[in-house]
Amino acid sequence: MFVTFLHNAIRFSTVFLFGSTGETLTEKSGHLNMGIPGTMCFGALGGIIGESIYLGTLRSVAFINPTLAVLIPMLTAMLFAAIMGLLYSFLTVTLRCNQNVTGLTITTFGVGLTNYFGSSINKIGFSIASTAFTKPVFAPATNWFSNIFLSYGVLVYLAMFIAIVVLVVLKKTRIGLNLRAVGENPGTADAAGINVTAYKYTATIIGSAIAGLGGLFYIMDYLTGSWEYTIDAMGWLAVALVIFSMWNPGWGILGAIVFGGLYIAPYYLNVNFAQQELVKMIPYLVTIIVLIIISIVGKKETQPPASLGVSYFREER
Repeated sequence: MFVTFLHNAIRFSTVFLFGSTGETLTEKSGHLNMGIPGTMCFGALGGIIGESIYLGTLRSVAFINPTLAVLIPMLTAMLFAAIMGLLYSFLTVTLRCNQNVTGLTITTFGVGLTNYFGSSINKIGFSIASTAFTKPVFAPATNWFSNIFLSYGVLVYLAMFIAIVVLVVLKKTRIGLNLRAVGENPGTADAAGINVTAYKYTATIIGSAIAGLGGLFYIMDYLTGSWEYTIDAMGWLAVALVIFSMWNPGWGILGAIVFGGLYIAPYYLNVNFAQQELVKMIPYLVTIIVLIIISIVGKKETQPPASLGVSYFREER
């Protein structure tokens, strides 16, 4: 039973990992994007639109190409989510709108628009197309090792791969160094010749595109092609995971598994509905505790970017 629980926790953690990795990249540029839940919803909408268009070109679901059934929704999900990131960047970087208000507005807009249009999209064949997402990349589970490490769909491994790539870029490359400089002190970075606006736009748009894959995974992999209006709840936990992992995508992988395990734990426990909701609150409580601890400890590597949430006015440099 524990092996099954751990397998499902790792699988479900993918929703949080995509969202937290994308938000971490955005926050490293100094922007707090509270629109991630809405962006993940919009990514899910883009994904199911792409899947619906692809399925509509086939004479029968028997002709589904597994590669296209995965690739097309991924591209459209990232495109839709990137558009939300572009909108957020335009409002907060170019127009210098309040980041918190803008993010919450985008979340409200994204959730509402996704729920409205998502329910009207023709999803015939989605359950069959979802098998391309859930099919194990390496091998079907035959023992505890393959069940825990090898029996996941492509998006699970992609989420971990992207998190590792983002970590390496942030820690080991000139681009990552410049991005962190922008997040810490955009005035100094600007004076050093770094294009602050370009870095903020790029980080936010790419971060949003990554987060959008989390919404696609939830619909097409975890729910096997069905539709539920709960993606925004996963988005808020993804934002909390950024704090829990102390703005480190590597720790985000482990944190996502912890969050995934806590979220599905009530289904493995003999508890009533009210107790289930209490257990689901634990990730938020743990995040608050972690935030208090890192504030007390005060180590530089565990702190958020110094300019996080503060709009940059070049005239004040």
